[in-house]
Amino acid sequence: MKKIMMLLAALGIAGVVATPAAASPADDLKHFRDYFKKKFPTVKFDDYANGLYVLPGNEEYKAQWEAYNEFPPYELGLGNGKKDWETPFPNGKTFASCFKNGGKNIAQNYPYWDDKSQKVRSAEIDIMDCGKKNGGKQAYLTADLDKDLKARVALAEITAHFYSLSKGQRISIDLSKPGAVKAYEAGKKFWWARRGQLNFACANCHMDLAGRNFGGNQPLSAALGHTTAWPAQRLEWGRLETIHWRYATCNSQVRAKPLKHGSDAYNTLELYEKYMSSGLPLTAPAMRN
Repeated sequence: MKKIMMLLAALGIAGVVATPAAASPADDLKHFRDYFKKKFPTVKFDDYANGLYVLPGNEEYKAQWEAYNEFPPYELGLGNGKKDWETPFPNGKTFASCFKNGGKNIAQNYPYWDDKSQKVRSAEIDIMDCGKKNGGKQAYLTADLDKDLKARVALAEITAHFYSLSKGQRISIDLSKPGAVKAYEAGKKFWWARRGQLNFACANCHMDLAGRNFGGNQPLSAALGHTTAWPAQRLEWGRLETIHWRYATCNSQVRAKPLKHGSDAYNTLELYEKYMSSGLPLTAPAMRN
């Protein structure tokens, strides 16, 4: 721990990040974009949708990433998700029946605030509710997604197919309802709060250390565009995974207890992160280091 804290001090980030003063979501978004425009002035806005590979000094990683994308390893999982999406339920309906436009060109609006349930709804929640409503037998409809790897990956695969139906669409999150703003503020609080033995906030890694290597085998991605690629397949995992699993592993890496997959806290964090990437094109599913 002492060595880690010395490294933090050397990097000049210990004690730097603090929760920003109260501001509207629109003001937050402007400050967020301005931060990265100043930090990486040569990076074009749309390029942030492609993760760490566009950041200065990461040319070698970018070349490797482009090579992987010639035959994307996630295509098998994406195919599994497509099959699941198109396979009829016992009543003859498919997942497409539950979504506007059959699920096409709508993922850019996820997650969203639902007045009826008074909760944030993610794509995964709507997919699972669709399966349950139509008598689906998929394991992820009832499994403990934190413990059942096979079920969680199957959920990631069908969610990846859902997002692929909107690939290239620009993120547009509706915060017009009071409940949505309240949920956004909860996600914002989670993003900026320090946690774990390392006393790290999300912003420490993905703002302060964006583009730099901190005790791992790769540079850290920028917060801007952080959620555009998910569900994604990381090289070290060798499978498609959900954004909530990424949140859980991030919590573990700073030695904090991960929250439950699908928890309200992770849903509001996803809402906050997606809004902070407003205007960027969806790239999911995608490869990540």
